[in-house]
Amino acid sequence: MGAFTFAAIGYIKSPYAEKFAVPRQPGLVPSARAQLVLDAPYRGEALRGIEAFSHLWLSFVFHQHLDRDWQPLVRPPRLGGNAKTGVFASRSTFRPNPLGLSVVKLLDVDAKTGVLTLGGVDLVDGTPIIDIKPYIPYADALPDATAGYAPQAPTALAVTWSDSALDTLKQLQQEHHQQFISEVLAQDPRPAYKKQQLDSRQYGVTLAGLNIRFKVESDRVLIETITSFTNPSA
Repeated sequence: MGAFTFAAIGYIKSPYAEKFAVPRQPGLVPSARAQLVLDAPYRGEALRGIEAFSHLWLSFVFHQHLDRDWQPLVRPPRLGGNAKTGVFASRSTFRPNPLGLSVVKLLDVDAKTGVLTLGGVDLVDGTPIIDIKPYIPYADALPDATAGYAPQAPTALAVTWSDSALDTLKQLQQEHHQQFISEVLAQDPRPAYKKQQLDSRQYGVTLAGLNIRFKVESDRVLIETITSFTNPSA
């Protein structure tokens, strides 16, 4: 087979400024909001009828991995970050072709400007989208399907906030992001192997234009400090 060339039809504007802390699957952070901004040829009539669907499939490019080689064996986080499986038995980003597939909730459609507002996203800011398809429940939801080493969603950790972090959130008038931040960190974004050992390290992540410092203590996430960070897509 020959080579294929695809052009992006639009790009994601997301509160995830970096790969770290992006949920490992869509839907794990229901309050995550993003916009898909379509290029001019794909607005208007190309979106006619899309509002009738509650969810969409997005085909996208792992654009932050274009300079990395694919690997036949990978270490899925659900296997603890050490055990290996074949790349085609995973959703690893290290693929022969750096393509991803994500199902998202469709919250709003502005056909004129070509902006789709989405929920439950797991896509980093700037992700190129190469196709959109409607999610069809009778065909796409298969209740008898099995899922190998990932039979169910990971257990979420409890999240607590320091008084200082909450005060800063209020001062910055960003209280509306508290639920989103809590849902993201409840997924424990640390490397999988860190979850099997004592870990006193403080981690940092940028979410929704905020720098967040946190620690994981046993089965609890403690958000220690928050500072402002300029992110034009937040």
